[in-house]
Amino acid sequence: MGHKLKIAGWVSVGVVAGALTTISLQTVARGAMTPLPLEEIQQLSAVFGLVKTDYVEPVDDKKLITDAISGMVSSLDPHSQYFDKKSFKEFREGTSGRFVGVGIEITQEDGLIKVVSPIEGSPAFRAGLLTNDLITKIDETAVKGLSLNDAVKRMRGEPNTKVTLTIFRKDESRTFPVTITREEIKTQSVKGKVVEPGYGWIRLSQFQERSVDDFVRKIEEIYKQEPNLKGLVLDLRNDPGGLLDAAVAVSAAFLPENVTVVTTNGQLADSKATYKASPDYYLRRGGGDPLRRLPAALKMVPLVVLVNEGSASASEIVAGALQDHKRATIMGSQTFGKGSVQTVRPLGPDTGIKLTTARYYTPSGRSIQAKGIVPDVMVDESEEGSPFAALRMREADLDKHLGSGQGEEKKDEAREKARDEARKRLEEEARKPTPDRKLPEFGSDKDFQLAQALNQLKGRTVMVSKTLTERKEEKKEN
Repeated sequence: MGHKLKIAGWVSVGVVAGALTTISLQTVARGAMTPLPLEEIQQLSAVFGLVKTDYVEPVDDKKLITDAISGMVSSLDPHSQYFDKKSFKEFREGTSGRFVGVGIEITQEDGLIKVVSPIEGSPAFRAGLLTNDLITKIDETAVKGLSLNDAVKRMRGEPNTKVTLTIFRKDESRTFPVTITREEIKTQSVKGKVVEPGYGWIRLSQFQERSVDDFVRKIEEIYKQEPNLKGLVLDLRNDPGGLLDAAVAVSAAFLPENVTVVTTNGQLADSKATYKASPDYYLRRGGGDPLRRLPAALKMVPLVVLVNEGSASASEIVAGALQDHKRATIMGSQTFGKGSVQTVRPLGPDTGIKLTTARYYTPSGRSIQAKGIVPDVMVDESEEGSPFAALRMREADLDKHLGSGQGEEKKDEAREKARDEARKRLEEEARKPTPDRKLPEFGSDKDFQLAQALNQLKGRTVMVSKTLTERKEEKKEN
């Protein structure tokens, strides 16, 4: 999750070639003099020189240096990243909730680009792209070997230009091209409605700059329609996260004032922080407090929070805070486990790095990283269960993932066996007619987990999962 954009000063980067043996190199880091490793810098300089003189064709100096920086940063963990001019601009656009592109959330799987979710109403959504579709080519470029950042660059562009994506749809065993016209994507991160008399449902699909204002407006609409609300479902399923201040604000909407929402801890002094349910921790400069408009009853209304493996980062912060303060019942499946803080530091006027600088901890001190939030009540995706849950990626599955920092990681030996069984079920499922394979839309009258959340609020029997169990953190082999 991107920490609220944080400008921490300028970092000067120089390339030194020549008599490094006679020079003592140092860099200023946070006011402390940090010696650079001379021998390794000499090796870097030697490799740079060899590539310049011996490579089969000339290579641009700037490309060599930026690729070296990119490799250095991306080797740390899955979330640290170097931003060139274009990607820095796109990152800022992403947190604002506006950008030009096709409108999909993506991740990487087996060297390909996987669709996590098409943004509702976007060109990709209208073109029929589905969750779990694999993108094998972007125009004429094969994505195998492309970084996620490079893939995003190729799919974004100017409004009204076209991009052709080659899609492999596993469950239909077919490959086909889709040509999509790019347009400005204005993501609507908040939905909500009265699902039945006395009970409301509000969904956050991402935590963006506008999310808190949209959240408050939607809550106002729900209370206007149903002034005597008996219960509310906060739906954070498949919410990949976003801005920290937005997560703190949404938590504060339900919690007593000034209680702890989340803490962070890292090497730097300013990475050791406590964020509380108070305007001081979520208000932006010059803005008023939108939470003041919320009805007082929201602090007391019975609350269920729905989460799943796609709930990450900011959504895990909210779920963890409401769980620790016993403000809500958390229902669904264990969350993604993305409990690390990324801070964006500029390297110049239009480049920068996103660097992991701390871990997140719930108010009781639990690390979210590579563990996630375990629901109070495990509930399957459907009445038939969650047959494909083992196939879903979590933070602990990612290469070079950061450990939790709380004890030794344990290897789950049953994990691969469960995946094999899930793959077989997926093959069987693929033979069914397409309408029978789709899970119902979140918030619809066929949403099984929402129905169980409403049962919980009404004091009725909840169909608890017989198969879902807490997944322990797995140790990654280097």
